[in-house]
Amino acid sequence: MIVVSITPNCITVEGHAGYAEPGRDIVCAAVSVLIHNLVQSIESLTEDSVKFNIRPGYAEIVYKDLSVEGRLLIDSFFIGVSDIVAAYAEYVQII
Repeated sequence: MIVVSITPNCITVEGHAGYAEPGRDIVCAAVSVLIHNLVQSIESLTEDSVKFNIRPGYAEIVYKDLSVEGRLLIDSFFIGVSDIVAAYAEYVQII
């Protein structure tokens, strides 16, 4: 299961969905795309800085004092993750 957690200054994503074998798991791929897109979008579209650690089965994105645009991108990430949870609740959860 993938577990997504949030604190006021950090997003952590841990685990593997287990929906399909590695390399064919659409749930893992979907969450991974959202994570990478969030980091790239914040770095490319805002003046905000983020620190991140992304590796197989784990991602941590740390931020503080986000601009309105940065906050909007974080909110967009959670809309995407929430949609994945709605469709694949047995594979992804938000805590």
